Amino acid sequence: MQPHKASSVTPLLLIFLHCLAAQVSSLDTLKQGDQLNSSSQLVSANRVFTLGFYTPQDTNNSYLAAWYTDGSYTPVWIGNREKPIPRNTNPILTIDNTGKLIITHGRGGESVEIYASESGRNLSATLLNTGNFVVTEMSSNGSAGEILWQSFDYPTDTLLPGMKLGVNHRTGRNWTLSSWFDESDPASGAFTLEWDPSVRRLLVRRRGVIYWTSGEMKDYYLENFRIKEFQNIIPPDAYNLNYNFSNVTSDGEEYFMYTLLKVPNWAPNNRKVISGWKLDYQGDLYDNDRPMIARPSLCYGYNTEGDAVYTGCERWEQPTCRNARQTFVLRSGGFRRVNGGVANSVYDRNSSLSLSDCRNICWNDCQCVAYMHGDGCEYWRGKNLEFEQSLDGSAIRQYVLDTAPSGKGWNEETCKDHPCCIEYNSAAYLGHGSVHSEGQAIAVKLLSRQSGQGLLEFKTELILISKLQHVNLVKLLGFCIHGDDKMIIYDYMHNKSLDFFLFSPSKREQLDWQKRFNIIEGTAQGLLYLHKYSRLKIIHRDLKPSNILLDENMNPKISDFGLARIFKQDACEANTNRRVGTYGYMAPEYAMQGIFSVKSDVYSFGVLVFEIVSGRKNNSFHEIEGPLSLVEYAWELWRKDSALELMDPTLRDSCVIDQLRRCIHIGLLCVENHAADRPTIEDVVLMLKNEMTNLPLPKSPAFITRNSVLEGVEKSTPEKLSANEFTLSELGGR
Repeated sequence: MQPHKASSVTPLLLIFLHCLAAQVSSLDTLKQGDQLNSSSQLVSANRVFTLGFYTPQDTNNSYLAAWYTDGSYTPVWIGNREKPIPRNTNPILTIDNTGKLIITHGRGGESVEIYASESGRNLSATLLNTGNFVVTEMSSNGSAGEILWQSFDYPTDTLLPGMKLGVNHRTGRNWTLSSWFDESDPASGAFTLEWDPSVRRLLVRRRGVIYWTSGEMKDYYLENFRIKEFQNIIPPDAYNLNYNFSNVTSDGEEYFMYTLLKVPNWAPNNRKVISGWKLDYQGDLYDNDRPMIARPSLCYGYNTEGDAVYTGCERWEQPTCRNARQTFVLRSGGFRRVNGGVANSVYDRNSSLSLSDCRNICWNDCQCVAYMHGDGCEYWRGKNLEFEQSLDGSAIRQYVLDTAPSGKGWNEETCKDHPCCIEYNSAAYLGHGSVHSEGQAIAVKLLSRQSGQGLLEFKTELILISKLQHVNLVKLLGFCIHGDDKMIIYDYMHNKSLDFFLFSPSKREQLDWQKRFNIIEGTAQGLLYLHKYSRLKIIHRDLKPSNILLDENMNPKISDFGLARIFKQDACEANTNRRVGTYGYMAPEYAMQGIFSVKSDVYSFGVLVFEIVSGRKNNSFHEIEGPLSLVEYAWELWRKDSALELMDPTLRDSCVIDQLRRCIHIGLLCVENHAADRPTIEDVVLMLKNEMTNLPLPKSPAFITRNSVLEGVEKSTPEKLSANEFTLSELGGR
């Protein structure tokens, strides 16, 4: 009985295996009468690509899409991007008996037509290993014939190896990428990637305006096409990017195409490389496994050539109220009016406006200071608005207009024709306010014409300051005078200033605890040199994050001596009737009585320590019942034995707890109410370096209310000199 039972099962098993084999062999092809629904997929013969129905995150729309089988579930092609299908209506892809490749769904018998052929043709649709989805006419023997339609002729936002970008003059067809409308809507957005055969270059346009170009194709590479992180180390050739570029002109076609040269060394386990140039909804171009190719989203239309970040950006006409120091930065928080009250926003409910449209409209509106994209655009307008940054991750995020501190330097546009720049042989270098002088990156700063300082006095003081040599001071290289213009030339710092990182939600994580502690210690060393070891005692009087510049290794350099006072070594303090500086960093005796000394800088240093530890601005506290400043907040936490709550949350993984607690302790000693009770900066350096030294208990710090000092503070106003001091005019932009 046993053999008989076995022989009866075998035919059933063979039939099952035969059916399974037939199903596998046809996984890449949809034949006439077949149906592909939301639970089934086509997979190319070598399992490189998959085609099926795709639903973007946080939506209920379905799209026919193709994606890399082994990659992220990100479409490289979408067949019905302008006609989404409700997900719950059971979409089905089929080739009907009239020769149409269509998507049907359960809403009133509606359908979306992908391709329609002549009636009576026997068609099939196959997903190829290239990612191309092709419709062919089946011959009588069942083999595929001529390609009647292909997805490569209808690209969406992704260029795959072997796809064409250009024009077919015979058919009038343009092969162009167009971005998604936003991150969850595949409809055509504001940006396009095109091939310009007349110049042999790639173009990214926004609403027709050229934002970025690849530069001319030369031999086998494109001028501006390179890996950003390594462009100063390796040449921008095709080999480094693993691409082989082709420019084809034949049979009425002019197009650009790329293929992959080989599996690069960085591909793990020599797996198949997933490549596809994606033009995202913000206009940026990147490949799946590679660094960013181009950043058109950072192009603003002013000259940015030569800067690594902005390589390839094009110029276009700018509103007169904008300048090359301004950009929009994504920040969490909200606006309030300077004189009190909530700042109301303005809405534009036009749902056809994309994120980049919102930016463009705000950029061209001289009153606009921020925008946000949702169902249309939301804007904040007015000159009396103040942005209050929040550390709460759930807070509203807006694109806020950010202006680099005025006078930090000049770019090529403002400097190129000025006699002082010509005198320094300056050509474009195009970081934030830098120019290039004889192969060296420099920064050029223009003094305010209202400074009231005489020419001889200006020269004498600059000669003195230029003698300062310390690793934690920015190096002054020289000066230039032309008519009423007075310029200072100094080293250019590649990482801008401390506030650029410290108060940016997207950049503060680059400052781990070790970097922050090095900045605290380095700044203290720089102050120690100014107070004790330079030939003259120098009080800075404007120590704050924006005046701490960072070099390529994130080492701090104290800058901006525009408010500095140079004392004789035997002088202890001075008095002035007018206070200059920055609210929040002023010592109480200076803000109230005009008395300043080396202990004034120590107080500012203490505030700076709290900001570095917490990642918060001293004046970011506006709660009615809460503390008025970061100093008061730190003191309240200390009294409750909760000082570590001051720590920036991004430091949790890198923080040395004892070291951080010690820095908070030192900061509280520096901001004590009476100047005599504060340590000298020499004491501070010893306390930072010697962790075994016992620290005295801090006394209550000075709490300064806004109304108590505003009447006495006049920023950028020079004062008369006392017998004990020299002066430097404040540096300011025009």
